[in-house]
Parts: sequence; C-alpha cells; structure tokens
Amino acid sequence: MARTKSILTEAKQIERAVTLINLGARLQVLESETDLSYERLLRLYKEVSGRSPSKGQLPFSTDWFMTWQPNIHASLFLNIHEYLNKTSEMEEIDTVIKAYQLYQEQTAAQNLEPLLSVTRAWRLVKFVDNGMLTMTKCTKCGGHYVTHPHEIAKHFVCGLCNPPARAGKGRQAGALQMPSTGRRMAAGETCDVH
Repeated sequence: MARTKSILTEAKQIERAVTLINLGARLQVLESETDLSYERLLRLYKEVSGRSPSKGQLPFSTDWFMTWQPNIHASLFLNIHEYLNKTSEMEEIDTVIKAYQLYQEQTAAQNLEPLLSVTRAWRLVKFVDNGMLTMTKCTKCGGHYVTHPHEIAKHFVCGLCNPPARAGKGRQAGALQMPSTGRRMAAGETCDVH
C-alpha cells in the first residue's frame, strides 16, 4: 500500500512541476517546491518547455516590488493570494499557482501585460512570510498594497491614488495608463482597486 501512495505522491509532484513550468517558473522554484531530483526536474523542464531552463539567480531584492507599476501588479496578486489563503485549504505552492492564474486572468481582462512572473510572485510570498514585505491599507481608497513593514499605515497613500509625476505616460504596450485629464484624483475619489 505504501508503494501506491508513493507513486500517487510522485504523480502529484510531477503534475505540480508541469503546471509551474507552463506558467514560466524557474528551475529553482521547482527544486524548492517538489521532492523530485534535480536531474528529473531538468528532464521534465526540457520535455515540457522544449528548451533548457534559464540560468542565473532568482530575484532577491524587495525593491522591485516598490516601483509604481510592479507594486500595483504585486498588490493585485497578493490580495488574490491572501483571499485564497483565507477561503480555501490548499498547500502553499498550490495557493501561489491558483492566485497567479487568477492574476493572469485579471490582467488579460484589462488588456494589460502581466508584469509579475510566477517566479517573482512566489518570491513575493516568501518575502511576506519572512516579514520583509507586508500589506498596508491605503488611507484614501481602502485598498491593500505591498509595502515595506516599517511603512506608517496612518499616512499611507497608494500609487493609484497618488501616482508619481510620469506614471502612465509611457506608450509601452499593455502598460497602465492614467486618465488623460491631467489632474490628480480628488480627495473623495477612489481608484477602484481593492
């Protein structure tokens, strides 16, 4: 009976690895989240994606998540992730996978390029779990955004309610565009991102 369970467990791990590969996860994520050997993961990666995995280190800095557009995308993902954590009983990596798939659906529905890769999303969850990043409520719109843990919540205003001067001015395909009225949001207006 133990052998059957072992085969089922391995099949589940392979299925999880295939899903992560299809989402674009780096090999280091697969190594961390499955019990499969490096050699098996490498073969699986090549078979599923048709190419060798990317080389190099994973993103390790929290700074990327603090810039304007990445912060909005990271906040969207993390809000989805936190909701799934509260409402469903899944293993952590499965929650990351489902949250990332829902994040992709939301960006596609808005004709936006998903700035957050599944590897960065996975790393973001690790940063939050380790207390390196947190969520802070915007005092204007009430949405929750990724911030450093020492952010003063009493005065926090998100990047949508108070965008930087050049925010949304670029013409990059799929980028967030701010309304072309040339004005900042009024005190009572909300950004409709929660």
